[in-house]
Amino acid sequence: MSNRHQDGSAGDANYGVIGTNYRRYRQPDPHIAGFILEALGDARTVLNVGAGAGSYEPVDRSVTAIEPSESMRAQRPSHLSQAIDGTAESLPFPDDTFDASMATFTVHQWKDLKAGLTEMRRVTRGPVLVLTCDPTKLDTFWLNDYAPEAIAVEASRYPTMDAIADGLGGHVDILPVPIPLGCTDGFSEAYYGRPESLLDPGARLANSAWSFVDPSVGDRFVAHLSDDLESGTWDRRHGHLRWERFFEGSLRLLVGRP
Repeated sequence: MSNRHQDGSAGDANYGVIGTNYRRYRQPDPHIAGFILEALGDARTVLNVGAGAGSYEPVDRSVTAIEPSESMRAQRPSHLSQAIDGTAESLPFPDDTFDASMATFTVHQWKDLKAGLTEMRRVTRGPVLVLTCDPTKLDTFWLNDYAPEAIAVEASRYPTMDAIADGLGGHVDILPVPIPLGCTDGFSEAYYGRPESLLDPGARLANSAWSFVDPSVGDRFVAHLSDDLESGTWDRRHGHLRWERFFEGSLRLLVGRP
C-alpha cells in the first residue's frame, strides 16, 4: 500500500507516534475477549488483520498476524508469533487458507474498507470477525460534553455497520458488546466510570482520535474535566456510571459467515 508512515503504519493514524506506549494502556479485556472466542467457535487456524500488539489473539490456536506498523509489531509479547508486515487490502495467502479471521479496532484505519474485507473473506473458510464501534452511537458517551471534536472525528473515521456488513457479504450478525466497568482495554469508552483516567495524556495518546484534533482540544478537555471533577459537576451528571457494571456504548462485534 502507498502512503505509509515512517514506521510502516498504513492507516490514517501514525502509530510510530501514538503507538509508543500503546500496550501499556490497551490490554485485552477478558469480557470482550469472551465474545471473540465464542464467535471463533472451533476454528483452529486464525488470521488477525491489523493485529497491532496482539490484543484478543487466542493463545490456544494457530494465529497468523498481519500488521504494517513496525512500532506495533515490536510491542507484541514474546508468547505471540511475530507479525507479518502487510495490509488488509493485499493479503499474501491463497484462497480459503484459514478457518477464521479477525480484525479488532482496525477497520477505521484502512484505506479501502471493501477491498480489505473482500480479502479477508477470500482467505477465510469460516467466520470473519470485526470488532469496531458504531459511529452513530459515539455521541452517547459523556466525552461528547467535553471534547465533541474528538467524538466527531471518530464518527467520521469509523465505517457504518451497513458498510462493514456489505463488505463482508453473506450472513452477518451485529452483536452489541457491553463494556465492563474495569475494562482493561483503554479505548475512550472503557473509562466511562473512571473519568480521572482520561486526564492521563498517555491514555489519550493510546486513542487515535486525539491525534486528529488540535492540541488545544486536549488542553481544554483536561481543564474542563478537572474543574468538573473538583466541583462535583461530573458526578452530579454522570456519577451513576461509577457503579454501573457495564456500559452499553458503541462497541460492536460483527460476525460474517459465508
